[in-house]
Amino acid sequence: MVDIIHRIGIAGSVNDVYKALTTDKGLSTWWTTDTVGAGKVGSIIAFRFGGGGPDFEVAELKKDSLVRWKHSGEMPEPWMGTEISFQLSPGDNQTYLLFVHSNWKTTSEFMAHCSTKWALFLMSLKDAIETGKGRPFPDDIHIDHDE
Repeated sequence: MVDIIHRIGIAGSVNDVYKALTTDKGLSTWWTTDTVGAGKVGSIIAFRFGGGGPDFEVAELKKDSLVRWKHSGEMPEPWMGTEISFQLSPGDNQTYLLFVHSNWKTTSEFMAHCSTKWALFLMSLKDAIETGKGRPFPDDIHIDHDE
């Protein structure tokens, strides 16, 4: 199994970052504006990108320190069986976020695409917290002309 890993520092409180990862409103500010279902452990979050998109079950929540999701849908197929975690830790004047999209079966061009998009969406999260304006889908940065 292989993983996508990114780390960023966000000039904002751990609680603000946690809320951006655990509420529909927060998630809609940085990943996709069409987000429903965020809530307690066991909730299913539907993320839609122009109609289709992944579903994730909220697997674990540790207030202000950890958010973990398990892929629960059937698309995209390479994501089946994967998990996403966001580990938060306070730093001097910032919150560190360690992002891991784990349990990929193999590396691929699609995985490379997703890694680049995750980096961009994490920068969108950073902007949403620091400036009040992220770049969620459909206003995200496109990395190729097939999007």
